[in-house]
Amino acid sequence: MAPTLRPGLRPGVRLVHDPVRDRAALLYPEGVLLLNDSAAAVLRHCDGRRDAERITADLAAEYDGVDGGHVRELLADLAHQRLLALDGTGAPARPQRAAGLPGAAGRGPVPLGLVAELTHRCPLQCTYCANPVELARHRDELATEQWLRILDQARGLGVLQVHLTGGEPLLRRDLTRIVAHAHGLGLYTNLITSGLPLDAARTAELAEAGLDHVQLSVQDADLRRADAVAGLAAHERKLAAAALLTGAGLPLTVNAVLHRGNLPRVGALVELAVALGADRVELAHTQFYGWAWRNRAHLAPGEAQVRQAERDVAAARERHGERIEIVHVAADHHDGTVKPCMDGWGSRQLVVAPTGDVLPCLAAAQLPGLPVPSAVTDGLAAIWHDSPAFNRYRGTDWMPEPCRGCALREVDHGGCRCQAFQFTGDAGATDPACRLSPHHHLVTGPAPADTPAPVPRRLR
Repeated sequence: MAPTLRPGLRPGVRLVHDPVRDRAALLYPEGVLLLNDSAAAVLRHCDGRRDAERITADLAAEYDGVDGGHVRELLADLAHQRLLALDGTGAPARPQRAAGLPGAAGRGPVPLGLVAELTHRCPLQCTYCANPVELARHRDELATEQWLRILDQARGLGVLQVHLTGGEPLLRRDLTRIVAHAHGLGLYTNLITSGLPLDAARTAELAEAGLDHVQLSVQDADLRRADAVAGLAAHERKLAAAALLTGAGLPLTVNAVLHRGNLPRVGALVELAVALGADRVELAHTQFYGWAWRNRAHLAPGEAQVRQAERDVAAARERHGERIEIVHVAADHHDGTVKPCMDGWGSRQLVVAPTGDVLPCLAAAQLPGLPVPSAVTDGLAAIWHDSPAFNRYRGTDWMPEPCRGCALREVDHGGCRCQAFQFTGDAGATDPACRLSPHHHLVTGPAPADTPAPVPRRLR
């Protein structure tokens, strides 16, 4: 990295000090990076004006043994992760203080993220939705004050980032108040939305409340196909929503769930995200839970399609990689290696459903014999640390062979428990996406068709 470059934070990135852990962290649209003291000290000097040489000199005035080469390496690495801009356009990295009692995180692991499913209501009918199929049983929703208490408890537990999702969270009239409360706690707020309904006034309210980032879903790059998946004329309204969000200065990720129907247009989806002024585009292969599992025979691509999509993503990165971050969440059914589910069961994240049910992931309620704790009757700290729901598959002691003896067990954590259950009927089995699983053929073979046509998701 040339010393004339001037590092500052990219849009959508914040530097905070977390008193729960007593350390600094970078918060960004889809993650948290915990920092050591040296990295935090360097970042505090990144203001978009000073170059690496000046930053090194300023650090040397405060600390002994400052190595300019190490400073430049750190800045280059953070720029590669798209956390820093090096061209003088970045914002000053002024550390903000998150709420929380100092030293409250006395027991590990300490969660980083909360997925807050505010509602299961949604105007769209996407056949790949991960919400439960029996949606009528999940109509009850927590009241505003209950959600605010959950946010308080989550921050005290160590959570630094909240993903506000659904269904469609914009259908909650109290969304702005929830965002404002989370912002006041120092939580990074990420709104995951279809963009329906959204108008200029609501956009301004959310931006003023402190919303950090928006992930806007699109169903396809082609209007007709996109509206067919959504079940209504939604595509042009989504484009209008994107213009409102970027016009309000909100960092934007365009998200597309990939499946057999839209994989041929991966390149066009990236082009659409660029045209909308998005900072990121996330191309995520369908996760087969809920409605997606019910419609798997109609959604699952073949291996040839998956490989072509990989080539298309590579070509898009070659063309647009400097302009936009292109995130590809690859399918694991044809690779033989499994993705780490939630970075390990009960390791980094917890989910609170609209009813107040608390689980390690969005689909875990289906697992047999797994008691589902409730945030209405139990505290989040007790649920996180002590409940059977969070301890059943935590760590590696529960693993059978071949996972128990696998060198990757601390990397992939045995794969996905929900995927294992759905394919094999045993939540403790090796994830069948793994080539070492005796059930691997179940994920690579064609899916049986339970219905002659895809079944649309419905709960409005």
